[in-house]
Amino acid sequence: MATAAKKGLNGKQKAANFLIYVGPEKSAKLFKHLNEEEIEQLTLEIANVRQVSMEKIDEIFREFYEMCIASKFIGQGGIGYAKEVLERAYGEEKTAEIIGRISASLQVRPFDFMRKTEPAQLLNFIQSEHPQTIALILAYLEPEKASMILSALSPERQAEVAKRIAIMDTTSPEVIKEVERVLERKLSSIVPQELTAAGGIKSVVEIINRVDRGTEKTIMEALEVQDPELAEEIKKLMFVFEDIVMIDDRSVQRVLREVESQDLALALKGASNEVGQKIYRNMSSRASDMLREDIEFMGPVRLRDVEEAQQRIVNIIRRLEETGEIVIARGGGDEVIV
Repeated sequence: MATAAKKGLNGKQKAANFLIYVGPEKSAKLFKHLNEEEIEQLTLEIANVRQVSMEKIDEIFREFYEMCIASKFIGQGGIGYAKEVLERAYGEEKTAEIIGRISASLQVRPFDFMRKTEPAQLLNFIQSEHPQTIALILAYLEPEKASMILSALSPERQAEVAKRIAIMDTTSPEVIKEVERVLERKLSSIVPQELTAAGGIKSVVEIINRVDRGTEKTIMEALEVQDPELAEEIKKLMFVFEDIVMIDDRSVQRVLREVESQDLALALKGASNEVGQKIYRNMSSRASDMLREDIEFMGPVRLRDVEEAQQRIVNIIRRLEETGEIVIARGGGDEVIV
């Protein structure tokens, strides 16, 4: 049977056929992960599709499945491992076709081996390095792992590394390879890279959003002194507990359904009157009375416990925002992020 590729469909056309087949509801969810230009291009392609051929759909789904399987094996053991496993399943010729089809996406990102290394081990490797080196490495790691390492650095280095991630743009392969040589004992094979983009404001915000509250405060206070404009840009994309006043009432009610009563009482123990009123206003009279009683009888509590409770609530808010269940106004203006 002829493949969709052999019948002349390019990547955008395949995507358009795929989206038409899965229907508007699933397509809308996928669109949330695309930028405006990609959505515009796909919309035009969808408009140009007159009829969806089930033969083409079968080939597109088969190709997608094969690419997912190949990517999974690459993540487990690299390109060599993926090739070996795929050859056993599909044979040499079919494997070469699969590998060739996604060759661009098979390039190993810099510091790929670190994704399988414990954060504590990574910290031992890099904590004595120059802040620019640490920033480069963290920019290529998953935000969760990068945040753990950032939190473990000294307060002085935390702000410096965060700043360098934020102002990072593109890095030449020579610089990347030089940094990798420092960690060569842990390196596997590295695929030659073209100029790669990492870092930037969004990258550092993703990391800071996941660190503990104390680390977040240390970084932001230092940045406000070192680079006020950069600190303001980062703040516009961040969300802290006090920003709950920016959420509409319906969204606050949605958040409160996810929050443990003990966490809410602890969080409000150190919150401003404005935040407290926002919370009480979105609860029933009985629930708000009970919450006030819980706070009153709680007595003195450690600031750390309050901050941890606030952070757990912030994590819930960020999760609900990521899934599109709530909307947060950013930057003190009319900008809204869905």
